[in-house]
Amino acid sequence: MGKPLTISGLSRASGVNLETIRFYERSELLPPPKRSASGYRHYEEADVRRLRFIRRGRELGFSLEEIRALLGLAARPHSPCAEADKLVQEHLLTIDARIRDLQKMKAELSKLAGCTSAEAEHCRLLEALDSRDCCLDGEAREER
Repeated sequence: MGKPLTISGLSRASGVNLETIRFYERSELLPPPKRSASGYRHYEEADVRRLRFIRRGRELGFSLEEIRALLGLAARPHSPCAEADKLVQEHLLTIDARIRDLQKMKAELSKLAGCTSAEAEHCRLLEALDSRDCCLDGEAREER
């Protein structure tokens, strides 16, 4: 084993900020570290790998509970991959739904963009948010 890492060293090595590391410890995603006689946290290379695993899972949009399940699977390397694949498939469905929602949002905002009104009273966006029809062009009014 190499020299133990402080929490700052763990943060640098894993790319995870200090407060997030403490949060993962409280959430029991990261095991409690060994402590020096003076109370400083001491981490090992396994903690760096675990934090990188968690960080990458979060970057892919997995929840903490999903990551907890994936960590459990990773701890049992000879277990079937079906559970992890199920999580991926469910996550893909969620992402597809979010993409559809974002595309709808983009389409709505595109209708409101390009307002040339000189006054906020006749601003397309403010009008749409306030459910007013006084200034929307005919096409946008018909679609509402």
